[in-house]
Amino acid sequence: MLIELIIVLIVGVLAGTITGLTPGIHINLVALFLVSASAFFLNFLTPVSLVVFIVAMSITHTFLDFIPSILLGAPDEDTSLSILPGHKFLLEGKGYEAIIYTLYGSSIAIPIILLLTPFFLLFLPQIFYYLRFVMFFILITASLYMILRDGKSRAWAFIIFMLSGFLGTATLNLSVKESLLPLLTGLFGASSLITSIKKKEKIPEQKISKLKDIKMSRKEIKNVTLAILLASPLCSFLPALGSSQAAVIGSDILGKTEQKEFLMLLGSVNTIVMGLSFVTLYSIQKARTGSAVAVSKLIENFTAGNLFIILLAILFSSVLAFFLTIFLSKFFAKRISLISYNKLSIFILAFLVLIVLLFSGFLGFLIFLTACFTGLVAISAGVRRTHLMGSLMLPSILLYLPFI
Repeated sequence: MLIELIIVLIVGVLAGTITGLTPGIHINLVALFLVSASAFFLNFLTPVSLVVFIVAMSITHTFLDFIPSILLGAPDEDTSLSILPGHKFLLEGKGYEAIIYTLYGSSIAIPIILLLTPFFLLFLPQIFYYLRFVMFFILITASLYMILRDGKSRAWAFIIFMLSGFLGTATLNLSVKESLLPLLTGLFGASSLITSIKKKEKIPEQKISKLKDIKMSRKEIKNVTLAILLASPLCSFLPALGSSQAAVIGSDILGKTEQKEFLMLLGSVNTIVMGLSFVTLYSIQKARTGSAVAVSKLIENFTAGNLFIILLAILFSSVLAFFLTIFLSKFFAKRISLISYNKLSIFILAFLVLIVLLFSGFLGFLIFLTACFTGLVAISAGVRRTHLMGSLMLPSILLYLPFI
């Protein structure tokens, strides 16, 4: 049994490496495929082994998915915001450094997950029942806060929030497979790529610094950790408030944030939201990520022993993912400047279009185009692209409208 668990953990880490590095192939696709084919796999493996595979794959994915996001401008829903500071680092020859800051965040996330787990188990069941009655007001308050914080651009911030919100609402109500793929790829990835192509940006040779030279002060680490502790737990069990929203909330807690602090914050909340989603599943029987949904379908009777194994899988897979991220980010960063970034951007844009057509069909492609133009409007208006997360916030606000 132990040898089987070790093998599936290693295979899960390898699978998470592939999904993390490949734009458009999300862990949800692999996890749900595994569930649909579970009758076959259960002839050879136990349900717990399949769960360990999913957990290892999911945690590894959160470590490595910043590599294509920062180096290629090809995000998924969890790394969308990393394009913003990450692209600037890349143009300064510091793409590798930007990835390492997210890696520091993901590494800090692991002890935080273990620290918060007892609190989730003890207190979450008591408070969650009442939260649904105030969820509407929480989401409205969070949305207004994001808009009002934009100062002189509040009008445009509101317009962008509503445009993306209406697009998100329409998308989620259409029969589109993997609906978030065309929506978020268009809003964040394609719009950034088109802007880069238009500017004919060139990627300079990337500096590969030693880890000891990529530093953060004690004060910066302390501030980021505080922001993580305050923002991430809420976003781990509240619907629509995912890692991107947690990063926005966390950056506001920090006040004026350095770009490296924001990248570290993003890396951390990305891993925490994923890790705590399994704890949330055990505590209140609610799945907040696709991976948690897959786990819930594989284990009917979720015991404390299962949770303990999941926590061990999180711990050991994160150690492997840490070293893989360092090696692979260094490997790709050294070579990114050897390629024409303009041609690479065109290739990636065409690849994303192909992925959207393959997974979401022609209707998904129309959503992708609309989302792309919406993202370009945000860029032209000069407002923070965090307002594009209205694509997820507004549908959730409307979902909880009946509870008020």
